[in-house]
Order: sequence, then C-alpha cells, then structure tokens
Amino acid sequence: MRKKPNRKKTTKPSKHFRKSDFKPTLDKNREDTTFEFPEDGIVLNKYVALCGICSRRKAVEYVKDGKIKVNNKIITVPYHKVQQKDKVYFEDKLIKIEEKKVYILMNKPKNCITTAKDPEGRKTVLDIVANACKERVFAVGRLDRNTTGLLLLTNDGDLAKKLSHPSSEVKKLYYATLDQSFSTIDLEKLLKGLDLEDGRIEVDEAGYVEDSKRMEVGVEIHSGRNRIVRRIFEHLGYEVKKLDRIYFAGLTKKDLPRGKWRYLTDKEVIMLKHFTR
Repeated sequence: MRKKPNRKKTTKPSKHFRKSDFKPTLDKNREDTTFEFPEDGIVLNKYVALCGICSRRKAVEYVKDGKIKVNNKIITVPYHKVQQKDKVYFEDKLIKIEEKKVYILMNKPKNCITTAKDPEGRKTVLDIVANACKERVFAVGRLDRNTTGLLLLTNDGDLAKKLSHPSSEVKKLYYATLDQSFSTIDLEKLLKGLDLEDGRIEVDEAGYVEDSKRMEVGVEIHSGRNRIVRRIFEHLGYEVKKLDRIYFAGLTKKDLPRGKWRYLTDKEVIMLKHFTR
C-alpha cells in the first residue's frame, strides 16, 4: 500500500499568497520521442491513448461503448491485443500511434471549453492550439467554461493517466475572487475541512491573496473532484465571481498571457514524468 505523505495541517490562516510566488521556465523547446511497437502487441485502450485520442482511462470507456474497431470488427474488450499489422478505427476513422509526443501548456481564457467538440459551437481549447502541431492532443483533466488558468494538453496518454490518477495527488493552486469579503471564521472552517454532499474535503493550504481586501482567496488542493473549489465556497455561502488556476503539477502561468500557450521544456516534461510535488 502506498504510504501517503505526512502533511502538517494548521487551523490558522495561511500567510498571504503573493502573485510573484511562482516563477516560470522560459525555454520553449519540445521533446521528440520515437515509438517502437512491442512484438507481443499493445492492449487496445493503451493503443487508442497512444494515438492521441484521449487518456487510457477514457479509452476504456470508448472501447466498452463500441466506438473502437480493429480490422473493421467492433472490439469491446479494453485488453484486446493489437498487433502492428492491425488497423484500428475510432468512430470509423483510421487512427495511428503518434510517434512524436507533444506537451502544450495553456493559460485558458474564460468562455472556452475543454472538450474536443461542442454541439453548441462554442470555442474550445483545441481551437486555440489548432496550429500548434499536426498531432491530435487532448486536455489533461478539465476546467469548466468560466474557469481560467493553467491547462496541459498532450497526446501522451500514459502521462495524462498518471497526472489524473488520485494516487498522484497532483498539487493545484487556485485564486478565487468572491462576491464578498471572506471572513476569518470561514477561513478557519475551510482549513479544518468541510463535509460536502459527496463527502469530506480538505484543502492543503488557504489564505488571502495579497492586497485583495479579503475578496480573493488562494486555495491549494490535491482533489480532482468536479467543480470542487466553486462548491467549497458555495457551501460556505459565497459566490465565486472569478476562478483562476495559477499552479498545476509544478507548472506555472507567469509570463504566459491569457489565451496563449507554449510548449513544455524537456526539463518540465521529465519533471512531470517523474512527478514530484
């Protein structure tokens, strides 16, 4: 059983968060890797992920839903072995393993969704990186339409699975701008942990953002539960007017303007693959 790290908890308000706390790496190189097909084949869900369609976990759903064909035959077993000579189709379109791994960091703007397609025709994050590469990339995790900030896009299904899995305990830091001043009593409640409708939630650190008159609160959290930061403040009686993710898995958005993107450096890719908090 994996031993969880020992984190020191405090019920005292954390020090002020400063917007200069997080410094970026500026090298804009990208990593190229060559894929070698194993002699004994690849399980189907991994093959789909390596094609840059989605994460391995999502690929399992696609397979079970009958969206994947191997040699024109629908396969619903995620661990079916694909051989190098096989032809694999996703929604009747031939897919192939992406040999070049792409890692893109975006400062997501508001009114932009993270899904690949939107039936309502709204702008997606893939529209923003349309000219970044010829490989098909997807977002690691999601930010809702009105949440801004750091978003990682890649065609590396294994890395996406690792960063999305709860055991990785990926550190995220959000700045939440509220509709009213956040009281010290509620800050203490937040630091002690809250019981939400889907279970208890604990933050790792929280405090007022410097010079925000207590209207902006920094929240460090490892949970990946849906809309968790917004639901935390709603539980305490506040409306989140703005939500910005400024830190994700060791990456920062400083010097990356809203709506812009950059390739990760080789150093950053290695850091993510050998993830340390």
